[in-house]
Amino acid sequence: MTQAVSDAWTLPWRGLGLSSNLSTSDVPQPYRLLDATPGLFDFVEYSAPLDLEEARAQASLFPEMWRRRADVPVLFHPVHLNLWGPELEPVATLKALDAHARAVGSPWVGNDVGWWHVQGQPFPGYLYITPPFNEAGLADCAAHALHVQSHLSMPLVLENPAVLARRGELHALDFLAKLHQRTGLPLLLDLGHLFSHQLSAGLPIEAGLDGFPLEHVVEIHLAGGVVTRRGSRRFYVDDHTQPVREELFNLLESLLPRCPSLRAVTFEGDGHPPEVAQLSLRRLRTLIPQGPREPLILRAPDVSAPPPLSGDSRPWELFDAGHGVSAPDASEDPEGTAADQDFRLAVVAETLDKDWPLTRLLLAGTREALLDFTRSREYRNLFGGGGRSLPQVFSAWAMRRLREQPDEGASAALSLEMLAPTTFLKAAPPPGPGQVGLAEDVRPGSFPVDLSELVFAARAVRRHLTARAWACGALELSGLDALAQVARRPGGTPWSFAVRRKAPGFEVSGVSRGLAVLLRELGSRPVPVESVPPEVLAEGLNHRMIRLGDASGLDRTLAPVRPVG
Repeated sequence: MTQAVSDAWTLPWRGLGLSSNLSTSDVPQPYRLLDATPGLFDFVEYSAPLDLEEARAQASLFPEMWRRRADVPVLFHPVHLNLWGPELEPVATLKALDAHARAVGSPWVGNDVGWWHVQGQPFPGYLYITPPFNEAGLADCAAHALHVQSHLSMPLVLENPAVLARRGELHALDFLAKLHQRTGLPLLLDLGHLFSHQLSAGLPIEAGLDGFPLEHVVEIHLAGGVVTRRGSRRFYVDDHTQPVREELFNLLESLLPRCPSLRAVTFEGDGHPPEVAQLSLRRLRTLIPQGPREPLILRAPDVSAPPPLSGDSRPWELFDAGHGVSAPDASEDPEGTAADQDFRLAVVAETLDKDWPLTRLLLAGTREALLDFTRSREYRNLFGGGGRSLPQVFSAWAMRRLREQPDEGASAALSLEMLAPTTFLKAAPPPGPGQVGLAEDVRPGSFPVDLSELVFAARAVRRHLTARAWACGALELSGLDALAQVARRPGGTPWSFAVRRKAPGFEVSGVSRGLAVLLRELGSRPVPVESVPPEVLAEGLNHRMIRLGDASGLDRTLAPVRPVG
């Protein structure tokens, strides 16, 4: 094992920061926001793969972060890092993490104390599994943390995890305080995660803070979330795309003068439009003014001999509880376990609907049917290595399910959705001046039977049931019976349609006969504009399925126009 580079760490003042997943498609884009409003925040805290080259290849905003890191400092928040679970991180992985953090100049790395992945395969939506707050969980988390720290040249900062189900006799803050005592590592206090524990336990938001070592907190996180009710209890669901609760702003304001070692406050505003993120950042700026402060000197703990991992904290049992393999009643907190399942199932469903919107509704449209999938051997095999994705293991489960319980309608939907990605195997030739070509994200498709009613019905049923749920407070899933009926009565003639590539996933759309003919032709070659009937040209442009070549030779996609007449 390696010891920290020196006996002490120097932690600079970072101030107010904004989190990012370093994708140019995400909002808010931190550098655009900072260019528009200089001084709005001081640093960027980002999540990315542990390996520097992998992060550079996967994160589209990485080049700008790298170029501007001297003027806009960064903190690396590596959510791909296990700080609990059945296996310790490989040494090579931790060496890559250390090299990454050193290269970007991150003075520390912070991460939620939880089980994030199995052999590199993250849990859907990066919804980690929280350790039990008991002696066994404490021992295994300490073993993980000290193992990680023994291969880092900067401090690992321990973040309190989000809580839905109560497991163990310790309060979340007592657990984190004891983990600090065993490891000597500094702390990151996530206020939303703390709120989640307090609500689940039925406690006031500030319960447990008296006596908690706030002097060892070097960073605070603030993010959005939703408070929901299940039975007699309330739960806080950590969802950064949601607005920040007023309780959390108030808690932050009360804690700032009580945390003398604080070096950074990070607003995790993932998914907030720029103008909305600005509102929160301006409010936070009044609490965390711009300007330098003295660095903090911390004593580095001795991590030359990390304790072994015992496994007594039963991570796979908690995995089974969270995914419905074991019944909630078998847990020490049945209501909290059911709430945890709800959140995980919602994320699984949302992910699957990007690739399998029809098949998922037909085969796993209800809670129990979705649990059939997460209880399956195919789902468990997702976390057994092999590099398969969640959509891939769902398709394997769906095919087995249809072999065991044949359903012609669901089989047709599955075949259609398996076909959609293959339409992009062939590149579409770009249009030249005066020509029409396919839009880059659109391809023509054809199918032996007409499923246009099913595609329409899936969208109509979703809209109807969602609207009713808003009105009455419950999702009436029996309404999916209509979708099953439609799936069993496909049209008897071949069907032509358009496939649009999303990010990620694919969308099948019906088109007129004339546009279908044009799309098939454009799949092979562009055609002159004057050869396309005006109504077909207008339809294709309105739906952004075709593009025109500029007179300059550069192709472009026109803004939508209205059909003439």
